[in-house]
Amino acid sequence: MEEVDCVVVGAGVVGLAVARELALAGREVLVLEAAEGIGTATSSRNSEVIHAGIYYPKDSLMARFCVAGKRMLYAYCAERGVPHRNCGKLIVATNEEEQGKLASIQARAAANGVPDLALLDAAEARALEPAISCVAALNSPSTGIIDSHAYMLALQGDAENAGTVFVFHSPVTGGRLLPEGGAELSVGGAEPMELRCRLLINAAGLHAPRLAGSLAGMPAEHVPPTFYAKGNYFTLTGRSPFTRLIYPVPVPGGLGTHLTIDLGGQARFGPDVEWVEQIAYEVDPHRGEGFYAAIRRYWPELPDGALQPGYSGIRPKIVGPGVAAQDFVVQGPDTHGRPGLVNLFGIESPGLTASLALGEHVRRMALGG
Repeated sequence: MEEVDCVVVGAGVVGLAVARELALAGREVLVLEAAEGIGTATSSRNSEVIHAGIYYPKDSLMARFCVAGKRMLYAYCAERGVPHRNCGKLIVATNEEEQGKLASIQARAAANGVPDLALLDAAEARALEPAISCVAALNSPSTGIIDSHAYMLALQGDAENAGTVFVFHSPVTGGRLLPEGGAELSVGGAEPMELRCRLLINAAGLHAPRLAGSLAGMPAEHVPPTFYAKGNYFTLTGRSPFTRLIYPVPVPGGLGTHLTIDLGGQARFGPDVEWVEQIAYEVDPHRGEGFYAAIRRYWPELPDGALQPGYSGIRPKIVGPGVAAQDFVVQGPDTHGRPGLVNLFGIESPGLTASLALGEHVRRMALGG
């Protein structure tokens, strides 16, 4: 049986950040990824937004790691030349009821360590974005956008330079936790193998609960259920009239049908929230019909026929429909009682923004210091 010091399962953005941290700490790291390359699922199917840390409950892991991760991510992008832009964002209220929610959003942001949101009236919002229609807005100057693939390549490069080995087409099919710590794992693929590790990091994203449940010795009560919330995106044909991101006041289960732009200036709208039973990424063109009404609340001039099906992503939910929010779960031996194992569950948005902070946290949890 092969033996290795640390195994990270999952080469999404969080798995990459964790592997980088462990390798830079001097540990021998093997990353096992079922797909053909890095970041093929949730990490490459999102809005590519650097979130400010506005909406999350105070002291939640999402709030803590988003705010810390944002600072780390901007610094990392500048240091490593990762394409990004600090473009800012408007959160727009289109009626009096929504306007009444802006103050609470601003207060929650301040409680999370994001004190820079500015309340704008309609004229001030239009001065920044002339195409907008709203009664009031919040300006978030620390929100930005990033080339997520370039970022993941930089993380992979750092990890490999520090000795990490990546093995693709290598799904972990099961295993058992060892009493002394770590695990024995069964790895599938073209060349199946068995290996033993002293430290196992479960960063398998959408599949993290299934992986945890497949490990003999893992207490079942600490394995959360799995739910899939699909988010569909539609792209705008033609030039975007906005230079900032435009978000409506949040809705249950998500942040509403918002407008984001990529580094090339392409505008895209979404995601919506579609609860699904299976992982599938096809976008139903008919869902675009509901996008028009949602978008025209803040951009009435959206032309007919201007939206085209773009892409979709799936949020790795551990709570089902009707639950307003979930938090990240970073679960170590203090919780599940099994040494040498850290599980990451429910790492949805703002996981990309929080990735460096999550990597640092997992390294401290696993190695101390």
